[in-house]
Amino acid sequence: MVKISFQPVSAQKPEKQNDGDKEEIVMSYPQDELVLPLRPKKSPISGICCLTLGLVIFMSGLIMVSVYVYRYYFTPQIPEDSLFHCRVMYEDSVYAPLLGRQELQENVGIYLEDNYEQISVPVPEFGGSDPADIIHDFHRGLTAYHDIALDKCYVIELNTTIVMPPRNLWELLVNVKRGMYLPQTYLVQEEMMVTGRVKNMRQLGPFIHRLCYGKETYRLRRRSARRRIDKREARKCHSIRHFENTFVVETLICDRA
Repeated sequence: MVKISFQPVSAQKPEKQNDGDKEEIVMSYPQDELVLPLRPKKSPISGICCLTLGLVIFMSGLIMVSVYVYRYYFTPQIPEDSLFHCRVMYEDSVYAPLLGRQELQENVGIYLEDNYEQISVPVPEFGGSDPADIIHDFHRGLTAYHDIALDKCYVIELNTTIVMPPRNLWELLVNVKRGMYLPQTYLVQEEMMVTGRVKNMRQLGPFIHRLCYGKETYRLRRRSARRRIDKREARKCHSIRHFENTFVVETLICDRA
């Protein structure tokens, strides 16, 4: 019978001991040696991926900071909405000999974010025109007139040849804001005919819907745009004078005959 045992290494030589038929074999092992399992080596691909991701995040943050600095410090700022109180002097070719230059006042709200303009025309000083609230919705391509005297709304396709886009109108009003009046200008007339009543108000968009909610609303058809029409042709018409360009516009809204 063989017995195997371990003992630390010492300076003395191990001795064999015989115990009858038993033979003991003594095996020595180093006392201070510690063997640890080997760890698997990391793949260099994972390190490259982490480095690439860090660079992408860093460059994205750098680009965002650069855009912010350029936008807010190196370019002129245009507010999302601007309010103006304007007065313009103009000449009416019919009444110029009697009244001379006339004055038109209005409040203009320009909303660049929503791409529409809102104009409020008070009661004119010399009469001949109705007070009104007007919305030019460039997103929907519609213009709405709320005739305050009649408490009715009229909707028509936006005429971009007469109405300046919001950004252009904003720039015009800012450029003349230093003076009390816009440059002296002239009067352009456009004539519109009532074609029918609007039944579905929601299709007009949120801004016009809010303006005309609870009011009789009619659709218009544009007949002409010219410098002046004969007053006798406008017996069944009512006018709204306003401006959203370098000239004053007289909008004649005529009932169906």
